[in-house]
This record gives sequence, C-alpha cells and structure tokens, in this order.
Amino acid sequence: MTPPDDQLETHRAIEAVWRIESARLIAGLTRLVRDLGLAEELAQDALVAALEQWPQTGVPRNPGAWLMTTAKRRAIDLIRRRQRLEQKITELGHELENEQAGAVSESDAAFDAVLEDTADRIEDDLLRLVFTACHPVLATEARVALTLRLLGGLTTKEIARAYLVPESTVAQRITRAKRTLAEAHVPFEVPRGEELAARLSSVLEVVYLIFNEGYAATAGDDWMRPALCEEALRLGRILAGLAPDEPEVHGLVALMEIQASRSAARTGPDGEPVLLLEQDRGRWDHVLIRRGLAALDRSEQLAAARGSGLGPYALQAAIAACHARARTPQETDWRLIATLYQELAGLLPSPVVELNRGVALAMAYGPEAGLELVDRLAGEPSLKGYHLLPTVRGDLLAKLGRLDEARQEFERAADLTRNGRERALLLGRAAACGQGRAGRSQGPHDQA
Repeated sequence: MTPPDDQLETHRAIEAVWRIESARLIAGLTRLVRDLGLAEELAQDALVAALEQWPQTGVPRNPGAWLMTTAKRRAIDLIRRRQRLEQKITELGHELENEQAGAVSESDAAFDAVLEDTADRIEDDLLRLVFTACHPVLATEARVALTLRLLGGLTTKEIARAYLVPESTVAQRITRAKRTLAEAHVPFEVPRGEELAARLSSVLEVVYLIFNEGYAATAGDDWMRPALCEEALRLGRILAGLAPDEPEVHGLVALMEIQASRSAARTGPDGEPVLLLEQDRGRWDHVLIRRGLAALDRSEQLAAARGSGLGPYALQAAIAACHARARTPQETDWRLIATLYQELAGLLPSPVVELNRGVALAMAYGPEAGLELVDRLAGEPSLKGYHLLPTVRGDLLAKLGRLDEARQEFERAADLTRNGRERALLLGRAAACGQGRAGRSQGPHDQA
C-alpha cells in the first residue's frame, strides 16, 4: 500500500498535470467525438482513472499521453454502447494501436515518434478549442466561465470564488454554454478569412476580461486576484504561440505583461491599494517589462508588414510602455500618452477611453485641461454607475483647490464601487478634502 505522504504527493502531481494537459486533452477529444460536453466528460473520466491508479502505480513518464489514451478507450466504449459511429471506432482503434506502444508501454523511442507525428494536430485542436469556448454566440459571462473551465482547468468552485458568485451560478453558465454551442451547431474549427478577425476579437476580449478582473477586482475585499492575472497571461502566451502572425494577439500579451509587472508594487503591507504614481518602481518586475516590450515590438512589426496601424490592445500596450520606460513618475511622457489615447479613441470610441484621455491631458497640460473633457462626460448614460468618473473628477477638483466639490465626488465614487479596498481609499480622500487637504493624489487609473 502506498504511504499516505506519497499518495498526497501523487495527488498534487495529478492536479498539476491536469492544469497543464486538460485543455489539450479536451481539444483532442472534441475533434474526435465532435461534442464539447462529451469531450469534457471523457476527460474527467480519465482524470478519475488517474486518481484511482496513479497513487498505486506512480505517475507515468508521459502523463498527458496516458490521459489521452485512457479517454480514447472510454470514447470507444461509449460509441460501441450507443451503436453508432462505427467508422470513428476504427479510427480511434488505429490511433490507440499506434500510441499504446509509446504511451502505455512507455517506450521512449516509440513515444517520441508519436509526439512528433501529433504535435501539430494537438496545437491545431487547442486553437479550435479556444475559438469554440469564446464563440460570440455565447454571453460574455458564459465565455469567461467556459474558457477558465476548459482552457484554464479551473474547477467551478475556483471560478466562483474568483468572481464572488455562487458555485451553482458558474455551473449553470457552463452547462448552458455547452448546450448553446451544441444547439447552434458551432463547428469545431478555426475560422478563416474575414470571420477570423471578428472571432479573434472575441477571444482576446475574454482573455483580457479575465486579466482585468484579477488586476482590479470589481468586488470583494481584495484589490487584486493574482491567480486570474496569471491564468490570463498563460492563456495569452498560448494564444501567441498558436497565432504567431496576428499583431493584436501580441499586443494583448504585451499589455498584460507590462501591467502585470506592477503587481508587487500595487498593494501595501496590509493589502491596501498603492496607485501608479506612488508605487516603488524598484518593485516592478523588469523581466515581465522586457517580455512586454518585446511583444509590443513584435506587434508593431507585424502591423507594419500588413501596412496597418496599431490595434486597440497594442495602443494600450504602448501607453503602458510609456510608464514602464519612465524611471520616475516625473519622467513619464504624458503628451505621448494623451496622443496615444486620442488614436485609441479613433479606433475604439468609448467614454472610458475619453475619461482616461482626460487624465492624460491633465497630467500633460494641467488639471483645467483634463477637467474640461471630464465634465463633458458627466451626462454620459454609460458612465452613470462608473465609479472612476467621480474619482477622476474629484482628483482634478482637489488639484484645483475646489476641495468641497472634490469631497462630494470622492464620496459618490465610494458609494458606487463594490471593492472594499477601493472604497476605503476613496473615503480617506474624501475625509482629507473635508479637513482642507487634497490627500494622496489619485493620479491616473492604474489600468493604463
């Protein structure tokens, strides 16, 4: 009998393997059975088999191949029981015969040959799974949940905890998403031609939504949720490898790498927020900055080769790069940032982009210039419940010495935010204004 400590270590190894291999496993099975829900069930069955067998037999040398082989066997049994898809049975049987020599007997030479033959197909399957999980036919919340479940390998409990929603809600979203994909007969394929650009934007949106929820949590008591940032970065890097010629993929990776480089400096000893202009830049991760700048350079090269300008994610990455390159807040090129926001507004007209441009104008040309733009956004319906509008307006009013008006704006922003850490920060600024002090400068929103 395996000692308890060894069993615990094996279970940890299985969990790590699942996080790494689950997306490829589900992708490969979906290609074979053409049913996303069934593919996930088969993958889960293989996981259960590993949990039952590996504590006694040890972790195989090639655990991913073991899981795939086990899942394919179960697929054959299921297809036989349903008495259909005889041709598929033959295909799966041939694949098993070829793979068992390497995966099950673990003959190194045979297994390496199998890997070499199937590597490209696995990557193609994974890319198909990305586009399926992020299909626009699904609601945004469903796309996010399904992506984290299938590509991130997160459990419904982990997703629910990250988004502060009941586990049953996440489970329902995932179930409905699979049903919607099946009913809509969404093909398991990578879109081509003009459809690719539209579908790719949906994929990038999902990845960035995951990152943003980790970088600036919308609710709860934590300013950040680093695990979501890490998951989004991992997905972005995978996507960059799968679609190496797409400029905006590299633009998004650049943006996330550079933003993530600030993570250690964004919170104080007690978890309180530390805003951009007050951060210790010595705590920024310069490895991530270099990676981000390299990804931005790659995006710029690809865009230039196509004869096009930078896309929205690459422009935001260029803005983030302005901060990353500045050794001190005073060295930040705010005029360039304001220009980049103007370009971004041309590509992606949005009141939020205009709000950020107002911040940049204030930093470049004085608070009056920023306030003039921000005031024009006061009646914008889409910003009615957006706490950063009164936050930015309060900061600009405080800089102009209009402290009573600033206090009211900070109090309104505190009422609107659902994040406990941010609420405390805003109430502190309101109290400082009430005492005749401007308090700590809010500065630009730390998303840029």
